[in-house]
Amino acid sequence: MSTHALSLGVAGLAFLLFHASAMAFDGAGESGAGSKIPLQIFKNPQAALRAGLEGSRSGSDHWIEALKYAAAGGESLAQWKLGKMYASGDGVPHDDVKAYEYFSQIVASYDDDNPNRRFMPLVSNAFVALGIYYLNGIANTKISADPAHAMAMFHYAAINFGDPNAQYNLARMYLDGAGTAKDSRQAVRWLSLAADKNHYQAQALLGQVLFTEKEGILHQRARGLMWLTLAREAPLDQRKDKWIIDLYDQAMASASSAERQIALSYLENHLKRQD
Repeated sequence: MSTHALSLGVAGLAFLLFHASAMAFDGAGESGAGSKIPLQIFKNPQAALRAGLEGSRSGSDHWIEALKYAAAGGESLAQWKLGKMYASGDGVPHDDVKAYEYFSQIVASYDDDNPNRRFMPLVSNAFVALGIYYLNGIANTKISADPAHAMAMFHYAAINFGDPNAQYNLARMYLDGAGTAKDSRQAVRWLSLAADKNHYQAQALLGQVLFTEKEGILHQRARGLMWLTLAREAPLDQRKDKWIIDLYDQAMASASSAERQIALSYLENHLKRQD
């Protein structure tokens, strides 16, 4: 399938899913009844976006309503900001359905024939966020797990935007056989691309795959130890990233002195190339 065809398929399906979900749930982009400020207070969605962004920095009242108005008017930055807020419960009640809806709006309106390059990072982020929702589903809602659709989202963002989060998630799906047949070689390919962009989770997983024997993968314990070391040196969350710390400790405990020395040499060369 060509890149253009894939774009139309992914974005078109997301558009349909967004409108289907909007019928099933309270609309995330509502800006009429129930809004705390009259719609006519804003000259246009762009003015509402400016008011929302300025209000978020100053802590003024009603800035969330301003962002909702801007999002309803098609402002991608407002849609993305609200999606992130609802996904994390930052400033609003945590609501994955509303986050899903806002991210869906961004994907549905993206035009790969005439992209706005200024917004491409947030568009890429929206594809990845939707991919994660499709991979896991949203509990107690009509949004069920759909690994094949998740893979399409990750694949699109990985190829068209070079998004390291998409590349990492795509690699995990190939390793787990989720939505596709298991393929360690494809996993290593995508992990390598993300790891080279200093994605520390990808570095850790790539290190583990190379250090341990995986079907179809050349055993490279020293190189695997190098990637694990890079991941371990990243600013980790001791709770969330404990799996990385554990992988590194296990590899170091089982590595020979020669493997550690070679890994150090690899690491020095890698860091020189990064300078």
